[in-house]
Amino acid sequence: MQKVVISGTGLYTPPNSISNEELVVSFNAYVEKHNSENADAIAQGEVTPLAPSSTEFIEKASGIKSRYVVNKSGILDVNRMRPDIPERSNDEWSVLCDMAIKAAGQALERAGRTAADIDGVIVACSNLQRAYPAIAVEVQEALGIVGFGFDMNVACSSATFGIQAAANSVQLGQARAVLMVNPEVCSGHLNFTDRDSHFIFGDACTAVIVERADEAVSHHQFEILGTKLLTKYSNNIRNNFGFLNRADDDSVGAPDKLFIQQGRKVFKDVCPMVAELIGEHLEEHSMPVTDIKRFWLHQANLNMNMLIARKLLGRDPEEHEAPVVLDEYANTSSAGSIIAFHKHQDDLPVGAPGVICSFGAGYSIGCVIVRKL
Repeated sequence: MQKVVISGTGLYTPPNSISNEELVVSFNAYVEKHNSENADAIAQGEVTPLAPSSTEFIEKASGIKSRYVVNKSGILDVNRMRPDIPERSNDEWSVLCDMAIKAAGQALERAGRTAADIDGVIVACSNLQRAYPAIAVEVQEALGIVGFGFDMNVACSSATFGIQAAANSVQLGQARAVLMVNPEVCSGHLNFTDRDSHFIFGDACTAVIVERADEAVSHHQFEILGTKLLTKYSNNIRNNFGFLNRADDDSVGAPDKLFIQQGRKVFKDVCPMVAELIGEHLEEHSMPVTDIKRFWLHQANLNMNMLIARKLLGRDPEEHEAPVVLDEYANTSSAGSIIAFHKHQDDLPVGAPGVICSFGAGYSIGCVIVRKL
């Protein structure tokens, strides 16, 4: 089979950023409004009062300090508390397609490629804005790519699963090169009135070019040495939004139609699973953990990443060993580990091995071992 490389990465960052301070002011104003409007019911024990949030709570719980979003005004509006993103006509590129085009342009440039060199498009993300036609086919059309395209969803692990799917296509000779993109409008499925989760997510889009090693011309090549995937069913991270909701009148607007999670259970379950999978994957490739120069981990929670790295290394990681971007971007679902990879790869020396790993709902875990060429 063909050797395969990641030859280019791209990142689209929305222009609007919300700091923790801004988010807390809006949330606490909503809490005050809600508690005031329901004062009688709260006094009678019929409604539970909402508790305010704080920047200290957010940063201690997650390590997040800000997030980029497609729309800022709607999220901070105490009478709305959700993004204001007008629906586009069928004659316009969709929101996800538009983001993917921008990230893909950067990835193609870094790879030294044009759309004519790409044979396939994979859109891999946690939230697809429609059922069909596939966003990937729309991206393919927008970029003028001749070949195939399909969507896939493995929640926060979508990017690493997408890299394996792309690598398989190239290795089997089905494509010379594949564009894999991760457009994430996470603010669209986040409950901004929930104290435990209103700060978690941000919006972004990443792109990766996967192609044959013997044809790559990029100055930013990473050989894919191996991939390893794992899924294990869990309800601890869930979003029940879907087309069947319209068939049940009682389900419309229910909290479970947005992102919900049992955070402590997720932390307890996922961290050891991730560390074990990475360790097993490295062992399968006869690579000691101490040889790995960088871990580009899913950017969900700083405490999770530090614990996973600590389990692997037997010590606290140094900043360059497990770079963090969630302080600026928050959790961008599938895009997170690729943002870290995109922004923290150029300083590595030739021959340096690294691990891209994502994990999330499912549970799902994807691990990709790479080496800089």
